[in-house]
Amino acid sequence: MEESVTIVLDSGDLLSSICGANDGNLRIMEKTLGGRIAARGNEIRLDGVDEAGLRRFKTMMDSCISMVREGEALSGEYIESLAEVPLDEPAPDPAHSTVIQIPHGFRRVYPRGKGQAAYIQGMRDCDIAFCIGPAGTGKTFLAIAEALRLVLSKSLRKLVLTRPVGEAGEHLGFLPGDLVQKINPYLRPLYDAMESLVPYEIIRKMEDNRSIEIAPLAYMRGRSLNDCAVILDEAQNTTREQMKMFLTRIGSGARAVITGDATQVDLPRRNESGLLHAAEILRNVEGLHFSFLHTADVVRNPLIKKIIQAYDEQDG
Repeated sequence: MEESVTIVLDSGDLLSSICGANDGNLRIMEKTLGGRIAARGNEIRLDGVDEAGLRRFKTMMDSCISMVREGEALSGEYIESLAEVPLDEPAPDPAHSTVIQIPHGFRRVYPRGKGQAAYIQGMRDCDIAFCIGPAGTGKTFLAIAEALRLVLSKSLRKLVLTRPVGEAGEHLGFLPGDLVQKINPYLRPLYDAMESLVPYEIIRKMEDNRSIEIAPLAYMRGRSLNDCAVILDEAQNTTREQMKMFLTRIGSGARAVITGDATQVDLPRRNESGLLHAAEILRNVEGLHFSFLHTADVVRNPLIKKIIQAYDEQDG
């Protein structure tokens, strides 16, 4: 049964701040709630949703009102994060430790649900954090956001990006260009995440002053990574030996995040995934953090969640 609700605010200015430019925040609410929202004067009305939708709308509005009254600007990212929080859980607090504020960034990054919040907290609490989950759960995006926060706030001196280049292997030497040009295509997803978080000029400046370094995993041997943020992406395609080598490169003052998808291992059958092996033998080691995200945590696109579920059912 469809229902409606009207919320009367203290002033039209408060409502205007909640609506956002060109009512952009209202359009995001409509998309997530599935109803129709209209605002006039100091009133906002929602039609065409069920009782759960009304409860969600009231919860979202309470959070938005509190945030605006505290002098914070609402963003589409925050509105979307509210939609991901289960009704029986508190909404994300803009001042909470799991909200990522990147210096010079486009916006704050809010965790969408309990799993992402635990992942961010794990990156804050531990020198080495693992995150294992399917595509679209924010593993790489949140790792990049937290690493940029640390480097751009000068808490750490540089960001090191790496991943196994399985399909290139020893053939890197035959690819055109220098090392950076050879490995760049494999690290493109990491750069996509960075470009969605900070202006490109910031990234270029970091490259110019060498506060971003990219390297194939094979080139890590013999190094000691001190006072830097290190991200190992696509770690499901590391071998046991590569994972051990990488983990023992983490030096004094460094923070490392290892991300991967256990369902997309591209190694030859005779090789065990170093990520899955590490999750098995290191899971209870004090000082390490493991986050396991699932299909319910997918935030990239609602269709992605359905696609993953369909493949899971087929494989099962």
